[in-house]
Amino acid sequence: MTQQRLAYFFGGGRADGDGSMKALLGGKGAGLAEMTRAGLPVPPGFTLTTATCLDYFAAGRRCPDAVDAAMQQALSQLEAEHGRKLGDPQRPLLLSVRSGSAVSMPGMMDTVLNLGLNQATVHGLAQETGNAWYAWDCYRRFVQMFGEVVLGADADRLEDAISERKAARGVQLDTELTVEDLQALVVAFRAAAAESSGQPFPDDPLEQLRLARDAVYRSWFNDRARSYRRIHQIDEKIGTAVTVQAMVFGNRGWRSGSGVGFTRDPSTGEKVLYGEYLLNAQGEDVVAGVRTPEPLERLRASLPEVHAQLAEVAARLEAHYRDVQDFEFTIEEGQLFMLQTRAGKRAGRAALKIALDLLDEGVVDEAGAVLLVAAEHVEQALHKVFAPGQQPLVLGRGLPASPGAAAGRIAFTAEDAVAMAAGGDPVVLVRVETSPEDIEGMHAAAGILTARGGMTSHAAVVARQMGTCCVAGCGEALIDVAQGWLVLGGRKLATGDWISLDGTAGTILDGRLEMVDPDLDDPALTRILSLADQFRRLGVRANADTPENAQRAAQFGAAGIGLCRTEHMFFARDRLSVVQRMIMSEDAAEREGALGELLPFQREDFAALFVAMRGEPVTIRLLDPPLHEFLPRLAELVEEVASLERAIAAQDAMVRFLEVSEADEATIAGVLEAIARGEETLAHRRALLGRARALTEMNPMLGHRGCRLGITVPGITRMQARAIFEAATTVAAEGQPVRPEIMIPLVGSVEELTDQRAIVDAVAEEVFAERGTRVDYLVGTMIELPRACVVADEIAAQADFFSFGTNDLTQTTFGFSRDDAGVFIHDYVDRGILTGDPFAHLDQKGVGRLVAFAVRTGRERKPGLKIGVCGEHGGDPSSVHFFHRSGLDYVSCSPWRVPVARMAAAHVALREAAEAAETNGAAST
Repeated sequence: MTQQRLAYFFGGGRADGDGSMKALLGGKGAGLAEMTRAGLPVPPGFTLTTATCLDYFAAGRRCPDAVDAAMQQALSQLEAEHGRKLGDPQRPLLLSVRSGSAVSMPGMMDTVLNLGLNQATVHGLAQETGNAWYAWDCYRRFVQMFGEVVLGADADRLEDAISERKAARGVQLDTELTVEDLQALVVAFRAAAAESSGQPFPDDPLEQLRLARDAVYRSWFNDRARSYRRIHQIDEKIGTAVTVQAMVFGNRGWRSGSGVGFTRDPSTGEKVLYGEYLLNAQGEDVVAGVRTPEPLERLRASLPEVHAQLAEVAARLEAHYRDVQDFEFTIEEGQLFMLQTRAGKRAGRAALKIALDLLDEGVVDEAGAVLLVAAEHVEQALHKVFAPGQQPLVLGRGLPASPGAAAGRIAFTAEDAVAMAAGGDPVVLVRVETSPEDIEGMHAAAGILTARGGMTSHAAVVARQMGTCCVAGCGEALIDVAQGWLVLGGRKLATGDWISLDGTAGTILDGRLEMVDPDLDDPALTRILSLADQFRRLGVRANADTPENAQRAAQFGAAGIGLCRTEHMFFARDRLSVVQRMIMSEDAAEREGALGELLPFQREDFAALFVAMRGEPVTIRLLDPPLHEFLPRLAELVEEVASLERAIAAQDAMVRFLEVSEADEATIAGVLEAIARGEETLAHRRALLGRARALTEMNPMLGHRGCRLGITVPGITRMQARAIFEAATTVAAEGQPVRPEIMIPLVGSVEELTDQRAIVDAVAEEVFAERGTRVDYLVGTMIELPRACVVADEIAAQADFFSFGTNDLTQTTFGFSRDDAGVFIHDYVDRGILTGDPFAHLDQKGVGRLVAFAVRTGRERKPGLKIGVCGEHGGDPSSVHFFHRSGLDYVSCSPWRVPVARMAAAHVALREAAEAAETNGAAST
């Protein structure tokens, strides 16, 4: 049990906490405390800290007495501040009970509203306000929500009861139901909840509060929350706070309402008050799509004073936080109340505009502008668009909820979306409206289409955060999930049919449209990345094997090539047969002849890379994969040989038949010629099969590959080294600088590197002597085995640089096959054994320790040793942060992730500088 303050009060212009306390109070609690301190209209309440959630689970899902006591003490303070008491039959205090972790997880955890109502307090509320409909609507809402969240009542059953009641009345809206209808629904809902839970519906308001609090704690580990944390790499050990707050009521009539808003447009970045609201509604109605909400601009006409106040509050929030804010509000009989503020989720392109506009407005400085653009925003800004010249049929229009373009096969359920995506097809998830339970399907989908919901609906908010194209609120779409069909634009589409979405325009298009990548000459992206480059220490290179990829990498700002996989150059059709001949060779002379044929190909490849990179370093990894990868698959060869044997046998039988039939000699000769050709092909394929069998290994990733190939077949190393140096000297002679770096793969001992380096250095001297010129070069190694990390000091003696191959290093450290681990990795993550896929995000505790050890000991042996990373972790923002703090000089990743790595490197450098300044400031005081 933690020994610290457990409850933090806010209200009446004062607050125990503040906006810096997100880790303890969650984003919601910290935001409410900060708004209260700023004098904004915030209903009073208190927050139970994230530590209480951890205490709840540590106690076996039981709330410790100390937490209960802290809650009751804070409740007494709330009652005194608000002038109402929980359970008072004349002036009842009603409460909201909400979750809130340090990291925003919209809609993933549970909430209970209107808590404190029972048969006595509902009558008291009706008498106090003179509005029985409002009182019973609150009671209906409470019993429905409490029944679902706390007691496990079937949500569809309760919604069906409302629909049936409206149908019987011949009305469409909840607001058109009568008091008698609401009273009947309360009775039905209480019975359903009691049936589900096996216990009577609780009427004691304090017991309701305890049960709701515990339900919020439990929701931290519900399926959708766990999926969300896995997708967004959120540590499940941070827990959730619980905020208990006095209710304010947007359903008290037509001068009341609820809404959500942003201080700027989260899709475009435009400086406008943006959002939606509903009159005579509570906040849940706005995001649930019960009624189609109105844009905030219309509030100016319906409640002009409130609109003006809201605009002033929004401006104050943005100026205070120096960032776009996403806020929730309620209007009760013309009075505005703020219920939440947090940094607004925004689309990638919008993030660029917002950051630069705030910089130009003087709200933030250059460092602040860079920090407002997450690495993920840069990635989202690279969204695809539809190729020009297409004439698609527009099936319908909705709201442009999340920009970009998507084409995929229709899936009507989250489960189908996941399954279809796993099968390799892009998917468009089509739903009447999404809910948090759809999170896995939304993550798997290339695009999302909903019939209901607005720009701040669940679908819109989550899609923008994921960077997924989304069209929401297409009211003309008729969707039958059970039957698996969508009727739109006069067409009936079924599961598996293709549609396309334009999330920027909000249109739904027939069929599968071609898409192209965006133009990276966008001035906003160029400008923000240039600002980021001023702050980052880490260099960023690209993994590229072709001139086209190298040119794209340079366009994206790569400062060189950190990994050229030379084996990729061998798979071209005009080269593969030569490679196979080299593998099949029976003696050294034949092998050297094949390698000689490969030399000009490799020389041409390397020269093109040197030219494309214009003097930036080009790190070329010598041949790495096992030789059998260049041969046809063993099973395919077996089948091909068997097929050829059957064909030749059939032709032999045909010859015998023709001879018996006394066919003409020309016909028989033609068949015999076909047999001879077939036998020649069969002999070749049998030889290939024999060689493939000889080269087949039980565990090829740990077998005859990497530097082991160069040691046993040194001609391969010689040929590649000669191609590199001949290309380098040729390009240098043309007046262009070159910086070749030769990387020996899969080294586990200094002796292996010494052996291969000797060959490289000897070939370099041969070529320099032949050409009468020299170029500077480096010889280093790829650190991708645990042993290499452990003996890094020895290896450093022979290496000019290290480059961590974190893909293989992860594989060999865990003992996971990266080709097969997908079968169980998700189970490991779901069960908390792993916090994420270690092949996507570096395992900092295990693999990271090996990296840090190798960096330290390598530089102890050779100070100034250049060290980088060339696994795909080099483009993962969380991994980039680790590499910066570990002292690496550069990261290298795929060209499309270079801008992401540039931004991530700037962020970690700025945060490190801020931490140092804070530490120095604390020390000086």
